[in-house]
Amino acid sequence: QVQLVESGGRLVKAGGSLRLSCVASGLTFANYVMAWFRQSPGKEREFVAAFSWGSGGSPYTSHSVEGRFTISKDNAKNTVYLQMNSLKPEDTAIYYCAAGSSPAGYDYWGQGTQVTVSS
Repeated sequence: QVQLVESGGRLVKAGGSLRLSCVASGLTFANYVMAWFRQSPGKEREFVAAFSWGSGGSPYTSHSVEGRFTISKDNAKNTVYLQMNSLKPEDTAIYYCAAGSSPAGYDYWGQGTQVTVSS
């Protein structure tokens, strides 16, 4: 049974930093591309960051968080991280990690962790 468990979300003031973690189990971590998405109330789920497909798997982020958020991973720990700096109130959302086995899409999703940024 595949599980993705996020943690690290909490209330933080604008300008602060947080690091989210997502631990994967039940899958061969190295065979999956990992990503972060977020969803704010009343809005659709939004892509945040991921590793690219193909050899190397370079990290990349959405334009809205570029330069502030960084995705990284530790294959030995089956864990993907999202380092979030210079947080803004508009970053408030539930953050989800996802695992995909092909470019067709993501196969597995976590339950999410709440990030709230106060002004």
